[in-house]
Amino acid sequence: MRFSWRSALLAPLPLPVICCALLAVLQSNHPILAFLITLVPASIISYGTMFVLFLPCLYILSLWQPLTGLKVCLLGLVLGAAVYVPLAWMEWKSSGPDSGPPTESFLTFLLGWSLDPFMVLFPLAGLITAALYWWLATQPHGQPVAMPE
Repeated sequence: MRFSWRSALLAPLPLPVICCALLAVLQSNHPILAFLITLVPASIISYGTMFVLFLPCLYILSLWQPLTGLKVCLLGLVLGAAVYVPLAWMEWKSSGPDSGPPTESFLTFLLGWSLDPFMVLFPLAGLITAALYWWLATQPHGQPVAMPE
């Protein structure tokens, strides 16, 4: 598999758009404004993870062994799970009274926060983004993509 700018630019986009659209429609009186406001940080996280974590790890993995769709998807799953730790740390730092210092240890906070069903979205998003990257990168260039029936 060769590096593909098209894949790197398109793969991180669908999940933030879908999640922000759902969030905006379900929880806001001003869905367009809510969509745009939540799309910015979601896109920063998604594209940042793609370019800072996923692509370098994919390159290192490709030096050790041949890449397969399964290996790329597993890498996305693991990195998606790992991305939520710095986000939990930022949340923990502002979890104290009046957004001050935290009252509990980070490990306690992390374990409690990881029980939230919403946290399953991070590994799932990593898996889907990696699978989409693999699929887009392995398509023949210049050929129209056939839609499954």
